[in-house]
Amino acid sequence: MNFSVNSPILFVLAGIIILAVLLQSVFFLVRAVRRSREIGMDQQKLRKTMVTAGVFTIAPAVAIVISVITLSKSLGIPLPWLRLSVVGSLSYEAIAASNAVSAMGLELGKISALTAQQYVNIALVMTLSIMVGIWLVPVIGKKLLRGMTVLENRDAKWADIFQNAMFIGMISAFLGYVFCDFSRLWTPGDYAATSGLVPVCVMAVSAAIMVICGLLMKKFKWAWVNDYALPISLVLGMASAIPLTAWLG
Repeated sequence: MNFSVNSPILFVLAGIIILAVLLQSVFFLVRAVRRSREIGMDQQKLRKTMVTAGVFTIAPAVAIVISVITLSKSLGIPLPWLRLSVVGSLSYEAIAASNAVSAMGLELGKISALTAQQYVNIALVMTLSIMVGIWLVPVIGKKLLRGMTVLENRDAKWADIFQNAMFIGMISAFLGYVFCDFSRLWTPGDYAATSGLVPVCVMAVSAAIMVICGLLMKKFKWAWVNDYALPISLVLGMASAIPLTAWLG
């Protein structure tokens, strides 16, 4: 029996899990609405808040759809659909899948077909790796929060610097993935020497677009741009990869 990453049974399994998440959301939404009536909240304001929240979830959803399309070329639709609909993000899922694929001697985005064993290996790496956060938070989260509170009470300035440093450290981990092929400029191989610059240039384009969005928000007071900045930078960044790849190889 031939394996397919888009097998109907995979759609059914992914759909069951996503349906369970949707039912949970509906359950808590209904409970929240009932409770709001019990405590006398303004129902008109509540409905307006719900409609506004629903409209503004469209923009982040666009980024998720783009992410699913990006990964579906190699992994099919069900697995990225499940991962990105429930727990994952493109930055994590793409790196986890790429690492798993590389360990098997393949390259993400250039896979013609996966065997069942390869597919399971990729799914296991994507799942097990993200589980670290589940047990790490209760183990160190409370101690870290307590330490941050003590530091903030002692010196708010250094507490702010420490938080920014942790954020920069987290982002730096992803920068390594962007610059990993930069050495192609001076390392001979069966590839264009400048091909390692493609992800760097794509990152620069995406960053520039985010800066432009930030300037628009600041200058024209367009708060709504904040909800669309991420999908816009994603789409235009990926679109820039097409001419950049043709130019740099």
